[in-house]
Amino acid sequence: MSSELVCLSMEGGAAATTPAALPYYVAFSQLLGLTLVAMTGAWLGLYRGGIAWESDLQFNAHPLCMVIGLIFLQGNALLVYRVFRNEAKRTTKVLHGLLHIFALVIALVGLVAVFDYHRKKGYADLYSLHSWCGILVFVLYFVQWLVGFSFFLFPGASFSLRSRYRPQHIFFGATIFLLSVGTALLGLKEALLFNLGGKYSAFEPEGVLANVLGLLLACFGGAVLYILTRADWKRPSQAEEQALSMDFKTLTEGDSPGSQ
Repeated sequence: MSSELVCLSMEGGAAATTPAALPYYVAFSQLLGLTLVAMTGAWLGLYRGGIAWESDLQFNAHPLCMVIGLIFLQGNALLVYRVFRNEAKRTTKVLHGLLHIFALVIALVGLVAVFDYHRKKGYADLYSLHSWCGILVFVLYFVQWLVGFSFFLFPGASFSLRSRYRPQHIFFGATIFLLSVGTALLGLKEALLFNLGGKYSAFEPEGVLANVLGLLLACFGGAVLYILTRADWKRPSQAEEQALSMDFKTLTEGDSPGSQ
């Protein structure tokens, strides 16, 4: 290793300083997310009869699974690199990937619940804007996870491909999360109009609670996106990551690490 890399390792040896405001914003986002999940459960329990798979209540598994999977867990998966700033990169990547796959599995259960419920009741599938957006989000999310696994967790992916794809991965991750929040809001409004009809405009308690739930969805999405877009809150490169990058460039492109 060259003397420059040794210096780089010495300079990066200390743990990166956590921005003072970051923990408070992360804690606030978690408070919003947990309240969102709890309020979704309360709405379904108080006004929709609860959840039971082999009954008319099977449909209610759909909104709960989608909020837990594609909103709360997906949002937290995006925040992993902001929260775990000093841990080994591979450990952080594995946690990021696991949270995404848990979200994907839970969302799949939610999809099965609604399609099976429609089949039993003889209802039409995929006719609403909410359902079209929902399928689009799920397919994009699945493809994003597969491509992300192939590039960042699969051992055979080259460093150069990872570097070129990383900006697209970050962009599509944030975009899919934003689409997930928007789709959940569409679904919430659709459920209120279907269940309450004209009573929705009379400030029915269920409608008021669901409106608050919608605001929580928007606020959680906004909090996550704000944390993600703060450039000074990004996870700093660890010394070993920078050294690996420069060593790889030396081996593959014939450059000296200090040539840039």
